[in-house]
Amino acid sequence: MRFVTRDTDYALRALIYMAKLKGRTATVDEIASKGKLPKVFLRRILQKLAGEKMLSSRKGKTGGFTFLLKPGDIKVTDIMRVFQGDIDLTNCLLKGKACPNKGVCSLRKKIKSINSTVIKELDKITIKSLAG
Repeated sequence: MRFVTRDTDYALRALIYMAKLKGRTATVDEIASKGKLPKVFLRRILQKLAGEKMLSSRKGKTGGFTFLLKPGDIKVTDIMRVFQGDIDLTNCLLKGKACPNKGVCSLRKKIKSINSTVIKELDKITIKSLAG
């Protein structure tokens, strides 16, 4: 199980870079170059964040991406949910199907508690805090 997917990782790295620019517009080429990220994936990721109303995109010679939301208002969990869906460590599968013991499993109950704690802790981390 991967806790953070590639798209989430690239999105976070791009947003951290952008937060350090203090509001200046950044192009996909610039972010990809400085962050050592593949442009093909990055363009799609930034467009998705623009669709989620976290970023603004502008085409043309002076185009690029800027924040619509303040970096201090964007949490790691927000980005994870955009690219991964709900954060759930208790996705219990057995040979691709829901585990039949899901309702009575004592381990699952413990993991649900851990899941709740993980979400609370990740909710405290913002793009601004990661950008330092």
